[in-house]
Amino acid sequence: MAENQVDFDRRVRRLAKKHNALAGGYRTQMRPDGLIVMKPRRARPGVSLKAVIVFIAGFLLFKGVLLASVGLQTYEDRVTRLAQGTTAERAGAWVMQTDPVSLRIAETLRPWLR
Repeated sequence: MAENQVDFDRRVRRLAKKHNALAGGYRTQMRPDGLIVMKPRRARPGVSLKAVIVFIAGFLLFKGVLLASVGLQTYEDRVTRLAQGTTAERAGAWVMQTDPVSLRIAETLRPWLR
């Protein structure tokens, strides 16, 4: 009797594990013998590479527009002043420092913004 109980508990644990895996999503697949079975979907990363690239491109465009609208000297003065502040402001100054891509975007946009 005890052996039957152990076997039953093992089957219940296996079914619970499969149920938890399928709760996150599943796909159906037909086996060679014609039986349709459900397979759990693989977990996807939370943030896609495309979203990261779009965010970085948008941020560089923002910096370029800002540079073109206020001018390089004013922008550098503001970033320098920001670098003298708190830890968060210094981090912001590091992120907002000029870079070649932002400068190129600013040069391209300057005729339209002035």
